[in-house]
Amino acid sequence: MKIAIIGTGVYGLAMARSLSQNKTNDIIMWAENQAVIDEVIKMRKNYPKLNNLDIPETIKFTTDYREALEGRELVFILTAAQYVGNVAEAMRPFIDKKMHFIIGSKGIEQGTCRFVHEVFLNHINTRHIAVISGPSFAIDIANLEPIGLAVGTKNKETLKVLLKAYKGTNIKLRESNDLVGIETCGAIKNVIAVAAGILEGLGYSESTRAFLITESLHDIKELIRGLNGNKLTILSFAGVGDLLLTATSTKSRNYTYGVLLGQRKLEEAKRYIETTTVEGYYTLKSIYALLRKRQIKMPVIDLIYNIVMKDTDPTKLAEFLMKKK
Repeated sequence: MKIAIIGTGVYGLAMARSLSQNKTNDIIMWAENQAVIDEVIKMRKNYPKLNNLDIPETIKFTTDYREALEGRELVFILTAAQYVGNVAEAMRPFIDKKMHFIIGSKGIEQGTCRFVHEVFLNHINTRHIAVISGPSFAIDIANLEPIGLAVGTKNKETLKVLLKAYKGTNIKLRESNDLVGIETCGAIKNVIAVAAGILEGLGYSESTRAFLITESLHDIKELIRGLNGNKLTILSFAGVGDLLLTATSTKSRNYTYGVLLGQRKLEEAKRYIETTTVEGYYTLKSIYALLRKRQIKMPVIDLIYNIVMKDTDPTKLAEFLMKKK
């Protein structure tokens, strides 16, 4: 299968490595500049950002959208969420109506409060679209460990194409038609991971972090319902699976950022978000605005927002959990 991956970050490279297990897949990756490609090619036999794993020689690279997209059947969007709109617009002249698109970027667009698949559809008119999410650190995908992901699509042909692409790989897909629910889970789990990190930074134990995660699951379920999704999606790979992983591991950049906030290392935390992509920080702004726009109450998000954006005392997070009804 001819596959294009838009985004040559660590997650994109890990996904390419996984998909390359299926020897029928022909993979090309688009990067925003030649320097990114040069770095990967120079160190592809021992790539340091993926713990010195190799990047298979069969994977090709380009900075040209035409070259990346021409003749491709399946296109992965794996850029940071805030760039999806610009990328989709740049892709548009080279889109074929038969192409299938899968969105792996997670977040909510600043200002519009649109989910990522809605941002994409605002630029590219297609019914062949899916979203994918689940507990999956890039290094674990690249290591070819068994991984389970939720895929949301209303198009049976797109699902068929995806299952074919992943055949024989380390990734298992579990299907759903709830794009909104899967995207909600994929976005908000990064915010909850920041809060879990804050609790660790304050010195609280795994038990307290489990308290936060359990309460958050209930709230996310109600949020999904409020956004007209299926509340049972909270039980999927995208829901409880991804939340457990992201909110309990130091591999998570969101969690690491939260730890710095809890330790009151504010200057270090500021430098961290300036040099690292912390999706939870940007998503927090968007989901805070979305809740107000839709008039949905989610007090835990209000408190996290105040701690992160307004420097409210982080110890109030533990107090909130005890008082929450």
